[in-house]
Amino acid sequence: MNQIRVLTVCLGNICRSPAAQGILSSEAAKRGMNLTLDSAGTAAYHVGNLPDSRSIAALQKIAIDITDQRARQVSESDFDEFDWILAMDRDNLRNLKKIKPAKCRAKVVMFGEFTSGQTYGEVDDPYYDGEQGFIIMRQHLMDISQAFLDHLEMLNQTDS
Repeated sequence: MNQIRVLTVCLGNICRSPAAQGILSSEAAKRGMNLTLDSAGTAAYHVGNLPDSRSIAALQKIAIDITDQRARQVSESDFDEFDWILAMDRDNLRNLKKIKPAKCRAKVVMFGEFTSGQTYGEVDDPYYDGEQGFIIMRQHLMDISQAFLDHLEMLNQTDS
């Protein structure tokens, strides 16, 4: 499989998108897939900050470390640097489409609805929830990540 570049995106880049990046990285490695991953936010609220401590803790419980990540905002160049830009919800998808250049390389889609055959919906923002919200987010992202990686493997087989 050729290298695939994936950017996961939420609002502030401290809860959902860094968790999605960490989960995708872990699961792709288990499959031997060649993914380059990053995450970003559509807003600049937390640029330079670590992921939320509750996201870090939720992923540490499944042996995924995301403490090397730092929040950043989506840039125009991301649309040409990545093959896939995956929004965590419809609001962020709408924001991405507003700043997306007319011609770009990336497929900009909602992470939970990347193909018509599978719909996992929006990934709820757990920021204002307690620890349980982050556990629910983690499981939702695990399910979507597995389906997304299945989708990439299927695309690779049809390209071969």
